[in-house]
Amino acid sequence: MTKGADMPMPPQRPSRRVSTRVWVGIVVLFSITSFVAGTRVDNFSSIKAIFGVGRDDAQLSFRGAEEVYRLLRTHYDGTLDTAKLEDGASRGLAAASGDPYTVFMDAEEAAAFDDQLDGRVSGIGAEIGLRGGQPTILRLLDGSPAKSSGLKPGDTIVRVGEEETVDYDVTKTATLIRGDEGTTVKLAVLRGQEPREFTITRASVTDSSVASRIDDGIGVLTIRRFDTDTATLARQAAQQFVEEGVRGVIVDLRDNGGGYLEQAQATAGIWLDDEVVVTERRGGATTDTLRSTGMPVLSQLKTTVLVNGGSASASEILAGALRDHGRATLLGEQTFGKGSVQQVFDLAEGRQLKITIARWYTPKGDNLSDAGLQPDTEVQLTRDDMDKGRDPQLDAAKKAL
Repeated sequence: MTKGADMPMPPQRPSRRVSTRVWVGIVVLFSITSFVAGTRVDNFSSIKAIFGVGRDDAQLSFRGAEEVYRLLRTHYDGTLDTAKLEDGASRGLAAASGDPYTVFMDAEEAAAFDDQLDGRVSGIGAEIGLRGGQPTILRLLDGSPAKSSGLKPGDTIVRVGEEETVDYDVTKTATLIRGDEGTTVKLAVLRGQEPREFTITRASVTDSSVASRIDDGIGVLTIRRFDTDTATLARQAAQQFVEEGVRGVIVDLRDNGGGYLEQAQATAGIWLDDEVVVTERRGGATTDTLRSTGMPVLSQLKTTVLVNGGSASASEILAGALRDHGRATLLGEQTFGKGSVQQVFDLAEGRQLKITIARWYTPKGDNLSDAGLQPDTEVQLTRDDMDKGRDPQLDAAKKAL
């Protein structure tokens, strides 16, 4: 079993695929990827089989579902897609738990989930998120079709093709935009109050989870998600900061929706020396305590962590651990508030089931579900700032160092 943290997965991925993984984060398919279709199943017994449940009523009764299926087959005026019925039944069981993070993913969604976390993008190469409740371009990947088209961070997506997206969430918007490499998609956006339209040809783009630079003697480490090599890349950047003699470090976790828990744990080791990063509790009892690993090469450097409402799960774990141990201050906006741990089970034919198995707590015992982390210094990034290319949060962090 491999542990990870939710934007979606694996830390040190083994050479062969494992059957289960643990992950913490929020599912945001912002990469706008294309997907691989699943396969069909031909009868209702196979639908029941995916749950590992037979006709024993002591486990789970399928009489109602069987009746619905029988009536559909008898009376429905059209062609039934058994694969869609199977996935729908699976999705319904997971949704009935009442937990928004316990979800069933069909083969397409599971493939996108894995690809997104590993930075494999087949689409326009744009990262999107909600700003003011509207789907908005947050970042354009270097060399991407989105960047060459003239799109800019801060553009509000109002239409994809012929479909209005004003009230759509990120996932629904991304579903409309993604597609096969070489095909085109039309986007209508608002830039400020000015409407603009773009026709973009989708392509394959690879996006690294870590970027770093040195500005005016300050090391800026941007972590976009926690995927399989994030901790390694972050440590390499940290070592460069030390060699260049920076006077402080900014860690940018804004819009980082999570990833593999072990990667957040290992990244914390860049600042913490064998100290508690996070504890997991199930049913109120502590089931696991994760401590930092590796040499704390930045432990003596003043550090500011940038966060916002898109910072969730694994990024909240890292930010919370650094602040609780007095290694960093937080600047920006309140974080998302994702305080649960999910285990990802690989099912037949490429499907996956993600189940909440525990809650996680910061070193000082805080669970951040709903409340999130409050920054030590609150600085807003407005739409006007984005439209004009300003970043007052980054500017304030530099001044603080």
